[in-house]
Order: sequence, then structure tokens, then C-alpha cells
Amino acid sequence: MKKLFEKKPVLFAVLWIALYCAVTIPIRGQFGDGSLWSLVGLAAVALALVVVSSAIPLWKKLGVAARPQNLRLCLYFLPMWLLTTGNLWDGFLPHYSGASLWYALGSMALVGFVEEMIFRGFLFRALLKKDGPKVAVIVSAVTFGIGHIVNILAGMDLAENLIMVVFAIAWGFVFTMVYYKSGSLFPCIIAHAVVDVLSMLSRETAWGTTANIGAVIVIGLAYSLWLRKLPPAFAGPEKADTAESDHK
Repeated sequence: MKKLFEKKPVLFAVLWIALYCAVTIPIRGQFGDGSLWSLVGLAAVALALVVVSSAIPLWKKLGVAARPQNLRLCLYFLPMWLLTTGNLWDGFLPHYSGASLWYALGSMALVGFVEEMIFRGFLFRALLKKDGPKVAVIVSAVTFGIGHIVNILAGMDLAENLIMVVFAIAWGFVFTMVYYKSGSLFPCIIAHAVVDVLSMLSRETAWGTTANIGAVIVIGLAYSLWLRKLPPAFAGPEKADTAESDHK
């Protein structure tokens, strides 16, 4: 795993995406988010990530729990925190009850950790070093959004799924830019987990869903453009090569 990460980091990220889909899609399709099996499957993927990230090691390199840089200039992530509440703008109505609700909430919290590690920690950082920030940001965000098309296999309606893809792409840009400019994956993991957890508690009316999606697209785009002006916490390929040369 260490050699694969060091020599072919993009392939390393793609294999993790494939593993994540292979484990979770069949389980969600058959049992749903409120099942114990869904929680166990996601916990298994999360545990595998923890073990591999500890063995390589990757925690410090990826800035998983790093103290955010440019915190004030990032507006203390306030636009992102505002958008995380969007699923509750149209009211509170749990999708499950009893133990199933707790299984669903636990599963959604794990999704935040797993997807941020894979799409931002692995894929974005690999593309950043290889192709530079513009390609890395776009590919990471769009791939993250398009990846949600697989929810069709879990039984989601096509139109609803396409809306989710657009919604996820917008969030992908926010998460990627926050990570790129702050140097810390932790805020993205927390925000992502909150969004997914609250999705299990949302009433999901037509106007609330429209307002939420519209806000994420408009405010998320504006915030991403604001973050674009800030100095990056991670270097692209040219700076990375220079830094390595200076170190030597």
C-alpha cells in the first residue's frame, strides 16, 4: 500500500473509491441507510482507512487533524457552517425511528469521514501534485458529485439523483477549496458529516430542497471564489518540486 501511494497516488485513490462503492452500494440497495449492515459496512471501510493511513503514515501528510491555516481569511468557515444547516430549513422529520435512526445517523457520520479521506485527502492531493491546483480542484469536486450517480443502484429516482449530483458537485467545490486553502481536512470531515446526518432528519419539502440546493450553489460558488484569492496551504507540482530541491 505504501509503495502504491508513493508511486501511483491517483491509482491509490481510485482503488479506494472502487472499494468504497463495492462495499456500500449493494448494502444500501438491499438494506437501506437505516440498517445495521449499512453501519457495519461503512465502519469496515473507515477502519481500513484508519489502519492504512496509520501504517503509511498519512495523518500528518494529509493534514487530517491539522490546525487550519488562514482561519480568519477563510472567514472562519462561516459560509460553510451556514450551508451545513440547509437540510433542516424546511423542518425536522426523522426518516427512521428506534434503532434504525441511530444506525442511519452513525452511517452518515462515517460517510463524511470516508468520503473526505478518499476524495480530498487521496484524490485531490494526488492530482494537485501531478497536475496542479486547477485540474485537482475541478476533477476532485466533479468526480465527487458524479460519484453520487451510483445512488440509482440503491433505488433512488433518476431525477432526484441528478439533482443530488449537482448538489454534491457544488459541495465538492466548497470542501476542496476549504481543504486547499486551510490545509486541514478536519473542518471538511465535520461539515460533510453534519450535512449527511441532517439529511436523515430533514422534512424534505419541495421549497426547502430547492432553497437548500440553490443556497449551496450560489453561496458555495461565491465562497469558493473568495477562497480562490487566498494563499494555498498545499503547493502544486512546481512549488512541490522546488521545495524538494531546496530541501535536498
